[in-house]
Amino acid sequence: MEESATNKKSYVKVIEYIKKQIREGELKAGSRLPAERELSEILGVSRNSVREAIRTLDIMGVISSHQGAGNYISGNFENNLVESMTMMFLLNQIDYQQISQLRRGLELQALILAIDNITDAEIEQIKKINAQLEHETEEINVILDKQLHYNIALASRNTLIFSILQALSELIDQFISDLRRDILMTEDSRLILNEAHDGMVKSLIARDKELAYLAINKHFGIVDVKLREKERKTMK
Repeated sequence: MEESATNKKSYVKVIEYIKKQIREGELKAGSRLPAERELSEILGVSRNSVREAIRTLDIMGVISSHQGAGNYISGNFENNLVESMTMMFLLNQIDYQQISQLRRGLELQALILAIDNITDAEIEQIKKINAQLEHETEEINVILDKQLHYNIALASRNTLIFSILQALSELIDQFISDLRRDILMTEDSRLILNEAHDGMVKSLIARDKELAYLAINKHFGIVDVKLREKERKTMK
């Protein structure tokens, strides 16, 4: 028991040291971590403790490991968010409707922030994606739909909102893989979705936050209808 406690303390010591290095600017995104042996010598801990700390930081998304090249600060937290949300979903702590409710709030805030921060070049890119949505096949439209939302979230300039939306998008694809396809396959649903997308783009062009609110509500109105249909099928 005493040895286990010592190892745990040593592994935490390594994590705290790396956090301190990041806080003080010694390590930044893209920086290579010192080698295991060097960290072991600096902190006076075993290499096993260093490896345990690195495994933990890798799972958290703080670092990424490249075989033969070392460990680098990455800040790739989406994977950790996806795993955490996946376990919450599997343990019945969240459901489809809760996922949609969170996404609706974040998509609205992302669009409102994008209105304040988006560049003309980014608007042109989003306009092109939206124009394609009306002419491509269902398979391509599924991809374009994700790209549209991705670009708007990116234009919000809010890293936290962007990361959570990316995690939610992966979670939806994992558990409700046919949701986008179901919406796009039905003529009435597709028309409503296209109108919502048009409204989102128009709100960016006009810098109109009221229009953004209406467009997001229209978009998630149809999403919620399809989610309820899926839940009813699942319960049968």
